[in-house]
Amino acid sequence: MTIEGIPKEMKAVQVVEFHKPYKIHQVPTPTQLKDHEILLKTVVASLCHTDSMVTAGKFPTKLPCTASHEGTGIVKAVGSKVTNFKVGDRVMSGLPKGPCGSCVNCQKNDWRQYCENIEGHIGVFVDGAFAEYHVVDSRSSCHIPDNVSFTSAAPLACAGCTIYRAIIVSEVKKGDWLAIVGAGGGLGHLGIQFARAKGINIVAIDARDEGLELCKKAGAEHIFDAREGNEIVVKKIQDLTDGLGVHAAINVSEHETSADLACEVTRMHGYMIQVAQPDRVSIAFQQLIFRDIQVKGTLIAGQEYSQQMLHDVGKHNIKVETNLFYGLEEVPRMVELSHSGKMKGKAVCVVDNDELKKEKVSSS
Repeated sequence: MTIEGIPKEMKAVQVVEFHKPYKIHQVPTPTQLKDHEILLKTVVASLCHTDSMVTAGKFPTKLPCTASHEGTGIVKAVGSKVTNFKVGDRVMSGLPKGPCGSCVNCQKNDWRQYCENIEGHIGVFVDGAFAEYHVVDSRSSCHIPDNVSFTSAAPLACAGCTIYRAIIVSEVKKGDWLAIVGAGGGLGHLGIQFARAKGINIVAIDARDEGLELCKKAGAEHIFDAREGNEIVVKKIQDLTDGLGVHAAINVSEHETSADLACEVTRMHGYMIQVAQPDRVSIAFQQLIFRDIQVKGTLIAGQEYSQQMLHDVGKHNIKVETNLFYGLEEVPRMVELSHSGKMKGKAVCVVDNDELKKEKVSSS
């Protein structure tokens, strides 16, 4: 379908060459929608670690590609088969776009994001949210509740969905112990809050002063500095957990020792959930063989869990630590500061400040 009333061109931040800075320029506005697609007027888009992996050429991304897979916006048009969104709706962008709908993964609700025949994930394989308009799939996107803001929802599109599903995959229950290695980052500080809202006891581990401070701000009561060394950290956590260790650990750190540490703090026969994406995950064989630690990988959540996450954010007043930048022109500075290691929380770009000012978020 063709969309009327939309400008022919728009500003976009794109990867045009691997290992090079983003280029900000005018590109054609997407005005042709497939059956299940929706066109969003972008309000907020945020930066994620995966964006740096795209620029580094870690994925077979076809260039040029508009960056950012964490977006929010207002529906301006819908495809012919879209029934769950209408013009004017507030939306958190879904990452998966164009799943085949017929493979084994597509047949199971929370496996659809693993479709191997998918068109791509926005901002990674196809154009993303660092633009004045962007196109997403109605089958993976979510309605933003009235009590959740555009600026809070944008970082949740990947970081929130990812850590939320990791907690579900860990199978920890209310009253159990869960460790997060790398807890003082964008995913980790959300994981602390999600777990606490579910009544799970949290052990937060980080190796940066800024990260440890964010763990405390997020509400973690048991915080450990990984710089003390694995042996000391493990002993302290075992002392806290009747000598057993946590029921499960989630690793969101790419440090070469972090996966090992996540296994070491976990009790025998427990789960280690690997979320971080280093080139290689290194774990001592003793953890897998002699302690029977079971490793699970996890991607983002599907639509059902993502929508559930957004409702939990509103219900439990989950706070997203954001660093706001205004205008797509500020994206290069966002990237520079986020890579400095001194930023607490998520770097978020307000793409359309006029629309953001109109937003009225309820308190309940």
